[in-house]
Amino acid sequence: MVGVPPSDPAKRPTPLAHRRSPEIGARRHQLLLVPVGSCEQHGPHLPLATDTIVAVAVAEGAAAQRTDVVVAPAVSYGASGEHAGFPGTLSLGTEALRGLLVELGRSAFPPRRHDHWRALVLVDGHGGNRDAVAAAVAQLQAEGRPVSSWSPRIPGGDAHAGRTETSLLLAIAPDLVGRERPVGEVAPLAEILPALRSGGVGAVAPNGVLGDARGASAAEGRDLLAALVADLVEILDPAGATS
Repeated sequence: MVGVPPSDPAKRPTPLAHRRSPEIGARRHQLLLVPVGSCEQHGPHLPLATDTIVAVAVAEGAAAQRTDVVVAPAVSYGASGEHAGFPGTLSLGTEALRGLLVELGRSAFPPRRHDHWRALVLVDGHGGNRDAVAAAVAQLQAEGRPVSSWSPRIPGGDAHAGRTETSLLLAIAPDLVGRERPVGEVAPLAEILPALRSGGVGAVAPNGVLGDARGASAAEGRDLLAALVADLVEILDPAGATS
């Protein structure tokens, strides 16, 4: 699983994919977290899996603080059409991602058998997934399945591959971060949104960066990650729903 172990590997929560089926059956009514990321360009210095890495790290951080949380394998492809044309970007698109998440939710809560998981939370690490995640959650909830979502909120954070994400990756997976600290398009997102919608990220930032990566640090990344984990843990109430 993409992510980062805690300083003591023995304390890392065991992910769903490393467990056996009878173990899951014996410990019912757990919370299931499904990280949802992307495979898309993140400038010349960050890996394509940046959003997935962050989503997994946040989910694993929450699981390390609660005994009733299990982390599922990540959905590593998302809706990344705005990054089309950059080498390495692979995108499912909004409709395909919505359908994938709906089927995942249905499989977690099959008819006549709802006792393995108390609730499922989609931990979304990519803003471009928002419409697909929201639509999937709405459909699953309408079907009576206890599914909800969480996404990071970082006041003042830049939009893509800037200081915010660079700091997070320096804290989580420093070996995957290149030496460059590029500056891309730094105008507010609201100002460049029309150009983004018509021409994608490449139309406004040829280097793929919406922000300024200078000044990024592992120390800042650790603080950001701790804040994101705390936010996720806070909305996981005892009944397993999110606020």
